Amino acid sequence: MHIKLTLLLAATLVLASCTPKPAADQETEKLRFAVMTFAHETCTFCPGGDSDIERWTKLRPPYVGDEVMNAGSYVRGFVRAAGEYSDVELIGLESPAGVYGGSSASWTTEEAFEHFLGIMLQDLKEAMPVDGVYLALHGAMAVRNVPRPEAEIARRFREIVGPDVPIVGSFDLHANEDEEFLRWADMAFITKRYPHYDSGLQGERSARALVRIAKGLYDPTTASRKPGVITPTVLQWTGQSPSMDIMERARRWESREVDVYVSVAYGFPWSDVPDVGATVHVMTNNDQELADRIADDMSDFIWRMREDLFGDKPALPEVAASQAATAFAAGNTPVVLADYSDRSGDSTFTLQQVVDKQLSGVLIATVRDERVIERLVSSNAQVGDLFSMEVGGFAAPSSGDPVQIDGTLSYLGEAFGYPQVAVVDFGDRNTLIITPALKQVIWTEEVEFGPIDPDDYDMFVVKSRVHFRRGFDETGYASTIILVDAPGPFVGTNALDALQYENVTLTDYYPYGTPQNRQ
Repeated sequence: MHIKLTLLLAATLVLASCTPKPAADQETEKLRFAVMTFAHETCTFCPGGDSDIERWTKLRPPYVGDEVMNAGSYVRGFVRAAGEYSDVELIGLESPAGVYGGSSASWTTEEAFEHFLGIMLQDLKEAMPVDGVYLALHGAMAVRNVPRPEAEIARRFREIVGPDVPIVGSFDLHANEDEEFLRWADMAFITKRYPHYDSGLQGERSARALVRIAKGLYDPTTASRKPGVITPTVLQWTGQSPSMDIMERARRWESREVDVYVSVAYGFPWSDVPDVGATVHVMTNNDQELADRIADDMSDFIWRMREDLFGDKPALPEVAASQAATAFAAGNTPVVLADYSDRSGDSTFTLQQVVDKQLSGVLIATVRDERVIERLVSSNAQVGDLFSMEVGGFAAPSSGDPVQIDGTLSYLGEAFGYPQVAVVDFGDRNTLIITPALKQVIWTEEVEFGPIDPDDYDMFVVKSRVHFRRGFDETGYASTIILVDAPGPFVGTNALDALQYENVTLTDYYPYGTPQNRQ
């Protein structure tokens, strides 16, 4: 009896020791992922000089620690998806927040690039070992003496983490990339929508992919292609064909095949770098034949769509202003005049038409002129003061001539993240917003400051290629959309052959020539 009881107790203890503990009781080892961002869309042809360390820290100091986890929509998406896993820990690497002037800023200096990259690499060394790295990039950064900065970032990270730690990056649709990035990184996720509604989604995809790779559930096998097409960004709107069709084809491949990711970048032609033009990245789970087949299909489809990518030409300023007046008379308001070609922010072609044609109820949001703002601040100008100055037009010839504005100062203060922005009322219910740098107004809510109520206006003049469609078009707010061209082949127009490229052979790309792999 006692022997049987003893044996039963012993067996029970053995079984208990062999039974797995509930997941909640297990001490699981964390997956440690390093997170950074270093992103810029560089207009190397824009005036104003190179972007040094001072310009990279003028808006705010770099993100550090937990601040990195809120550094833009890509990172926020990554953090959101990483939070789905109880065994993931995130380590923020000190990261620059952004350069003053945004996409109107020119080359980043090599010194600035090395400075910020060096700091985050040192943070990475101190955080080692890590199980994965997330690079929140843009893809169109241009750095003096660094031909492919995003690939260089991935290479330098790879040197520290070694060959087996996964590196995943996310990119803007305007990325200038080729196969070099995926030589050092494992996966690249690019927004499929312009405007970029899915930036957070690509961050989420990056997190889930990184977890799967780190756990041995996904073996990234990639293929990259350059279709041989270069397009100005105004033609890259994914709300119309053929861009809509190209991105839908990518999504179809992702839906038809298991564990397939297809990324398409159109490129950013105002960066004088060797990897401009469209790019296709395909990633599969250890299936090189499938990756190559899909990459070839996507590249060939983009090539077949090349002529359709170049649609109707935008209207010249005088024609656009007449079209706006006609729409106003017919009651088809609000009207948006999108000054798409202005990459510096100081273009005055459309503003001059507002004055010359005596249009009414127009909100010009915005014209860049830091000189005017400096004069107002230094003279201690007050709201209600008469305003009589020439505005904009200082990046000639691409910006037009300065325009004389006579009116009343109705606001001078903070807006758009700048400490000083001026608002001037002039003419018949017209308002001009003057900023110290290029500002692309995307949402009507952005101009709801000071005395401005967007619903008081019948027309809007914005400095934007496509992003304005978020708040003015795809919300149903505006009844009439008019794209406004510049009256010359300057920086920002569709006439890319007017640019003095030094690192790009334009005849290697359609529509300026035929790439060698298409001959």
